[in-house]
Amino acid sequence: MSSEDLEANVHPTYGHGGSLGCNLTVNHDLVSRENFLLLDQMRRISPSLCLDDRKDFRFPQQAVNGSQVQKTQAISVLYEMLEQTSRVFLTKESSATWNMTLLDKLLTGLHRQLEDLESCLVQEVGQAESAAGKDPTLAVKRYFLGIRLYLKQKKYSDCAWEVVRGEIMSSFSSSTSLQEGLRKKDGELGSP
Repeated sequence: MSSEDLEANVHPTYGHGGSLGCNLTVNHDLVSRENFLLLDQMRRISPSLCLDDRKDFRFPQQAVNGSQVQKTQAISVLYEMLEQTSRVFLTKESSATWNMTLLDKLLTGLHRQLEDLESCLVQEVGQAESAAGKDPTLAVKRYFLGIRLYLKQKKYSDCAWEVVRGEIMSSFSSSTSLQEGLRKKDGELGSP
């Protein structure tokens, strides 16, 4: 399957507002959808031109598996993913690569989502410790470190950025699945 085929099949699902154990609004879902669409619009070259540059960044799927991650951990994972995504795109190399209007909109949207999740982190802190001392945000940090090292190794080439853009779109899709899983958990907690 080509990179274009993979991207064509990556469509996050967005539900209605809801909570993640805190008060995330419908606006949070809207901004998440907008960020995904902005990443899609940022494509500058065909992924098929970059097949030799593809890399498996080993996305930490276990960190975003909504059925296995506690709510407090999930909020931390979502926050870390958004923060690390911002770090990738907040570089001078990124500014030199992307359409600045789209990049600014993406960074603004990521910042808005981070602000929403900060209030959740404050609410959830102290309510539960990491399960068995495991911190799933460490896996997310390692994942994004791999992305940043890859960009540096590839000298921030257009193809390297295209591979990373597609990878982050995939990670957004996975984080959306985590959010949906948490909404289901919230519903189960409210049922008899």
